[in-house]
Amino acid sequence: MLLLVDLDGTVWRGDAPVPGVAELLVEREAQGDVITYVTNNSTRHRADYLARLAAVGAPASLERIVTSARATALHIAGLRPRVERVLAVGSPGLVRELREVGLSVMSAGEAAEAAASGVPAAVAAGNPQAVVVGLDRHVDYGRLAIASTCVRSGALFVATNRDSVFPTEHGLAPGAGAIVAAIEVASGVAPIAIGKPGPLLLRVAADSVGVPLEGAVVIGDSIHTDIPAARAAGIASILLLTGVTRPEHLDGLAPGEQPTIVARDAEELRAALEGLTA
Repeated sequence: MLLLVDLDGTVWRGDAPVPGVAELLVEREAQGDVITYVTNNSTRHRADYLARLAAVGAPASLERIVTSARATALHIAGLRPRVERVLAVGSPGLVRELREVGLSVMSAGEAAEAAASGVPAAVAAGNPQAVVVGLDRHVDYGRLAIASTCVRSGALFVATNRDSVFPTEHGLAPGAGAIVAAIEVASGVAPIAIGKPGPLLLRVAADSVGVPLEGAVVIGDSIHTDIPAARAAGIASILLLTGVTRPEHLDGLAPGEQPTIVARDAEELRAALEGLTA
C-alpha cells in the first residue's frame, strides 16, 4: 500500500518527533508498504528533509520525498509543449528543484534588479515560458511587478501551493498563497496550484515512485489541506490528531468532508492501517 505521509504535525511537531510515528513507518515499510512524504513546504530542498527524517529514525530516500517545490518542478518538466525557461518567485530550495529537472531558471530577485536598470521586464526575466511562485521571504514590489508582468504577457502561472499562512514560533506568518494572490490580482490570471488541498501533489508523488494512486492512503494532521487533497484524489485518509486539528474541529465538517479514519496517536494509527489492510 502507498502511504502518502505529511510531515509537519504528523512526523514531527516543531523540533520534536511525534511519538511512535517514525517507528510505525519503519514497521509498515518492512511489511511492504511504500512510504512517500508529501508536504506543501516549497522553501527547502528534499535533501534537507532526508537528513531530518533520518535523524528521527523514519524510513526515507530522496525520491520518496515530494515537496510542493519538487512536485511543481516535475509537473512543469512533464508539460507538452515543453517548458524550458522559468521565472521563480521563491526560495533557493525552489530554484534548485526546478534546475534539477533541467529547467533554465531566473530568480525574481535577479530579474527585478535587471529591470530596475531599464531592461524590459520580459527580457530581464529571460523571456520565461512559466512563472513559478512559492514562499519568498524577500519578496518586494519589484519581484511582484516583474512576475505579474510576465504572467500578463502569457507565461504560464504556477503556484507551488496556496497556503495563506504558516505557523512560526511567533505566530502565523504570510504563506506562499499571500504572494500568489498578489500576483493573481495584478495579472488577472488564476494559477495552476500544485500543493494540497488539490490532488496534483499526490498524483505527482505516486508517479515519482511508480505506484498507482488508487488504493493509496493519505496520513496527515490538517482538515484544510491533507484530508481535502485525499478526497480530491479519490483515496482514503487518516487524520492524525497530533498537529493542527483538534477533535472539536471535526464537528463543523459535513459528512462528505470527514476523514476516512481519525487517529489520536501512533497506536491508533497502527490500528487504522491494520484495519485498512485486513
